Amino acid sequence: MPQLLLIIEPTGQRAERGRPAGELVYQRMLDFAAELQAEGLLLGVNSLGSAAKRLAKRDGNAQVWDGPFAEAKEMVGGYFLLDTDDADVAMAWAERCPAAEWATVEVRGVGPCYL
Repeated sequence: MPQLLLIIEPTGQRAERGRPAGELVYQRMLDFAAELQAEGLLLGVNSLGSAAKRLAKRDGNAQVWDGPFAEAKEMVGGYFLLDTDDADVAMAWAERCPAAEWATVEVRGVGPCYL
């Protein structure tokens, strides 16, 4: 089963960092993705925007909330999807991920929700 490196970052961090520093950080992440690609491990990668909407549907009724969400202390900032079923390999790459310096890199196996 593929492994997901999920980047969990503090909300507001991007705005506090500013554009010049943000561009440097982004380039480091692109370089990391290139390393994964060179190793034949990269299945997918994306940086996610700060704006979001949430939807919950209960008893047939949908409710939508527009973000940003003031109560949230963290947000999903992006992900790397790795072509490995070895969680230890994924964790080793998580340790090399530049985002680990300013965010949390969560490693998860991709699989059925009943596991």
